[in-house]
Amino acid sequence: MKAAYLQLHEQGELATRAAVALELLEACQLCPRRCGSDRLAGDKGWCGTGLMARVASYEPHFGEETSISGVAGSGTIFFSHCNLGCVFCQNQQISQGQVGIEVDTGQLAAMMLSLQKQGCHNINLVTPSHVIPQILRAVDHAAGRGLTLPLVYNSSGYDTVAGLALFDGVVDIYMPDFKFWQPASAGRYCQAEDYPEVARQAIVEMFRQVGDLQFDNNGLASRGLLVRHLLMPGMLAESRDILSFLAGISAATFVNIMAQYRPCYKADAFPEIDRDVDVGDYEAAFAWAGEVGLTRLEQGGLERLLALLDESRGA
Repeated sequence: MKAAYLQLHEQGELATRAAVALELLEACQLCPRRCGSDRLAGDKGWCGTGLMARVASYEPHFGEETSISGVAGSGTIFFSHCNLGCVFCQNQQISQGQVGIEVDTGQLAAMMLSLQKQGCHNINLVTPSHVIPQILRAVDHAAGRGLTLPLVYNSSGYDTVAGLALFDGVVDIYMPDFKFWQPASAGRYCQAEDYPEVARQAIVEMFRQVGDLQFDNNGLASRGLLVRHLLMPGMLAESRDILSFLAGISAATFVNIMAQYRPCYKADAFPEIDRDVDVGDYEAAFAWAGEVGLTRLEQGGLERLLALLDESRGA
């Protein structure tokens, strides 16, 4: 299947979209923070990023969902900084620190082309919400030099509908997380009380653009929505609300219920999340997903939870 952005590149629309997005950096309105920083002048936004995108690493990645990683890996570009600010972040050195290098349009495009040359199945943009203009410019540049791989937009779900609209017809696969249903939880753990409402609107927009997840003849995701839900300790009720919401969008919404949470970064300052997820809660969430009608589910990290359970029983 032809990558979505190629037609827009040929029409010159990608360059136009990039220019529109770049203007939003003057008093930054890219993400729901709408911090107003003049990133065009090099000021740092709430996210910690100025005019140039910072990349922590880029490489074939084999730890994503099977339909994303395949056998040759997902061509993953890890952008530094983040617009969310989770106190339990497992990659805080990337999201909260200064890891990585600033790259211009040509360098970012070269990374995409390098990953394609290495045989990756897609270009996987990790934490892209705060670098939309930079991505659009790089994709346009790379498309002119032969990039054809589908794009995966891999975000926390803290995205504005306006920002996502710039990717309409550009992104092939949306892969957001949806962590919290209650504003109080989102405010306490990721400094964004509006996260639940923002994520709901964002996921609806993502679905509008790409629909249910589709696969090619090799079982690889080619287009559509794949939602990750990171189950949090003691928040089974919120998981049920989130899964019910996703079922309301489409019973065929592809959902990965993830048990990968572990207490990291500043989680020790919050006793209620300073522990692993209960196996029973995970199993209950998975069962609830079936009860509300979701038909396409993936289990992420269950093996680790079961291993921890075995360790505790043997202790």
